[in-house]
Amino acid sequence: CVRKRPVSDKERKKLDHDSVTCLHPTVWVHSAKRRVDGITKYLDHSSFAFDHAFDENVSTEEIYSHSTMPLIDFVCAGRGGRATVFAYGQTGSGKTFTMGGIQQMVAEDLFLLLGDANNDDDDALAPGRSCCNLDNTAVYVTFFEIYGGRIQDLLNDRKRLKVLEDGKGEVQITGLEEYEAVDSAQFLSLIDAGNDKRTTHATEANDTSSRSHAICQVLLRDKKTSRLRGKMSLVDLAGSERGTDTKSHNRQRRTESSEINTSLLALKECIRALDGKLAHVPYRASKLTLILKDCFTSSLARTTMIATVSPGASSSDHTLNTLRYADRIKEKKVTTVANTARPIKKAGAVKKTRPSMERSPKTLKA
Repeated sequence: CVRKRPVSDKERKKLDHDSVTCLHPTVWVHSAKRRVDGITKYLDHSSFAFDHAFDENVSTEEIYSHSTMPLIDFVCAGRGGRATVFAYGQTGSGKTFTMGGIQQMVAEDLFLLLGDANNDDDDALAPGRSCCNLDNTAVYVTFFEIYGGRIQDLLNDRKRLKVLEDGKGEVQITGLEEYEAVDSAQFLSLIDAGNDKRTTHATEANDTSSRSHAICQVLLRDKKTSRLRGKMSLVDLAGSERGTDTKSHNRQRRTESSEINTSLLALKECIRALDGKLAHVPYRASKLTLILKDCFTSSLARTTMIATVSPGASSSDHTLNTLRYADRIKEKKVTTVANTARPIKKAGAVKKTRPSMERSPKTLKA
């Protein structure tokens, strides 16, 4: 899906007009250009169609209901499902704001769903059902960032971590601490602690720009065997930047921007390789792509991308790149294995809190 943020005060002071139109399911970008004579001006209109397109008047709760809420049912099915939600866009487009709201609603709905399954006698007695509930499942949270090629545990004093692959090709992050959350309040306290320690610096585009990729993982483990029954990854990618955005940055900021763009390019190359069905997919090109490997290759994976765009005309090039990026991801199909998950049941507790929200999980959303 695509989210357009409102025009900021800084853009109004620069007289930067709104150049993006969101009419679900289409996003239009209106770019002012010159013809080959270098004098004549014209307006170029580019359109992209997505599963959902949200304008500046839509709340984060509505975006969550369409993009993330169905994945909670999928993860809590108890079949080892892996769901990934990641926000992508240029610096200052509202990625961290959107992901922060989604993290809070995930915390609330996850425990509501587990508690509802715990009290659902019909589901508990049904043969072949292995739905997660608070009696048989423990919730663990990990929170780490990728900054400058280094992986740091945000919940453990920024301890340096390593990414390795085991014999089965599964990616393992050695030294990463898992913290148990017994309720939504404890879950949110862990999220807040991780967000407070995330690396941020002021840039030309944003006074509090996130300079790292932040990955929050929610793990559902069996209380008796510690076997993984489901995993949800909430990924807030660092904002992409153009060279003109970094002209007054110091050496460290420019190095950060270079590393951010390199990792995002590696992610794009992986998506291109998967889309083209190439024999080799360069997951090892960056630590980001290595960690996100299973969200594109596993038959038990579901992925949602939230592309955030800035409305200003000065950001139209960035907006077009973001939409092209999301459009390519939308075309990626994940081959599913038959009978890998039980029919997903709508949770009564969650329906009571948000009765107007529809739940229709898809194989891959953008």
